[in-house]
Amino acid sequence: MKTLFVSYRVTDLDRSLGFYTALGYAELGRVNADHGNHLVMLHFPGEPAASLELVHRPADGRVDVGSGFDHLAIQVETLDTTLKRLTEAGLEPEPVQYPGGPHGPKTSWLTDPDGYRIELVEWPSGHADGITAADFS
Repeated sequence: MKTLFVSYRVTDLDRSLGFYTALGYAELGRVNADHGNHLVMLHFPGEPAASLELVHRPADGRVDVGSGFDHLAIQVETLDTTLKRLTEAGLEPEPVQYPGGPHGPKTSWLTDPDGYRIELVEWPSGHADGITAADFS
């Protein structure tokens, strides 16, 4: 088994698409369903398959993220370059943090238009992509 994608319900599809394309996602495809509902599949260039789905159901009203969902983590190659690009695109990333100390990962946070939190992560040189069992040994 493997995880296919994360799905977010969004209040304003155009506003959310603007945010996520500024973040670096590209639209892979969409399904226009009954009653004005839409499913939009996104991926980062270079990813072979969708990694994020935006679900827009206008009749359901405004999205309330609530307290059950915490955040989406996205790996970036160079955090400083990414933050500069995002700021130039009109997004508002938070200051860089070093949650594992000066030799650990560098992170920054964003909040999307509906309140979903996104953690941007740059791994230190030589670290494997993602969190692995080696991080807990």
